[in-house]
Amino acid sequence: MTQQPPQIISSESPFAGDVFVKRHPALIERLIAVWPFAPGQRRALSELVEENVQGVIRPLPDSAADAGLWRDWGSGLYGQPWTSVPFLWAESFFYRRLLEATGYFEPGPWRGVDPFAPFKQAELAGEVVSAEIAALDDVAALADDERGQALLLSSLWGNRADLGFQITAGRGAEASGLVADESARLWELLRSETGGTVALVADNAGSEMVADLVLIDHLLAHGLADQVVLHVKPSPYYVSDATLGDVADCLRALLHSKGKARAVGERLREAAALGRLRMRADAYFCAPFDFTAMPEGLRREFAPATVTILKGDLNYRRLVGDRWWEPTIPFAEVTDYFPGRVAALRTLKSDVIVGLETSTLAGLNAVPHWRTSGTHAVVQVRS
Repeated sequence: MTQQPPQIISSESPFAGDVFVKRHPALIERLIAVWPFAPGQRRALSELVEENVQGVIRPLPDSAADAGLWRDWGSGLYGQPWTSVPFLWAESFFYRRLLEATGYFEPGPWRGVDPFAPFKQAELAGEVVSAEIAALDDVAALADDERGQALLLSSLWGNRADLGFQITAGRGAEASGLVADESARLWELLRSETGGTVALVADNAGSEMVADLVLIDHLLAHGLADQVVLHVKPSPYYVSDATLGDVADCLRALLHSKGKARAVGERLREAAALGRLRMRADAYFCAPFDFTAMPEGLRREFAPATVTILKGDLNYRRLVGDRWWEPTIPFAEVTDYFPGRVAALRTLKSDVIVGLETSTLAGLNAVPHWRTSGTHAVVQVRS
């Protein structure tokens, strides 16, 4: 396996450092504004903010069902400032602590209540999703290859741009903001292995999940996959990450629409009934590690798939490792441990990046914050 560079520590990255001292306090302020939290919940959330900004990491209370697990996972990290430990671990633990503060896992009225649901529902009811659904009628007029590429780009960009944008903005790498585009290899792989299983590891709910579902329908309807396994988070995570409930909300949005969108929803519902669309929510997707440590059960699931498509920035960090890689190291070299063929659809929203051409990197280095601004993206494949 390729020798790995150091992990990204938040104090060494202005972007990652701001997550703890700016983004997390702002998130908790928004949560307190939209929920009727009791004094104990508000106090726990306020203490978590104080910890993030100027305190040290405290473990879960002993009463938490997974306290022992997290005690092992965080061995040697507790008692340090949040920005002094690996960014991936600390960010994951923040969301576990947030759910503990709101009572998500505890008996009582708040058990199983997604604290991020108001934000997800607002996006699903917003103009982006409406435009995305309406644009499906226009996408249907495209040739199969063009339609597939438009749907792939919509799934890639998530809530940055709807299908209408993908249709009108052009399909070249420059027009779409792609700094590495191996989408042709992905389509070749899918066509050469027709009739197999495609695994799709989801990222966000809302408009991105709507786009993911439409892409899944395209793969099933055109024989590019006989079965799709959609992997989601088992519990709320990173604000907008998709859970099974979010998938159901997005499917209902399609079913309650008109025209092509409703037909997509009906085909997906039938696919689920026939076992051609299956859902998985493995606990490992909320663990604070990269995919080199994935459990054997997941490895056995991914290994025989035609391809495993990993969506989004967090899955990319977990796939390649949240480390200070040389940006031109080949994607295939960094991901050679992964069981089976793998593709990453990722909008750049954090520091880590691999697989860039030297000439591309030279141009990007002249662009401020190109690694974290969400204005660039990659489609990378290891077949």
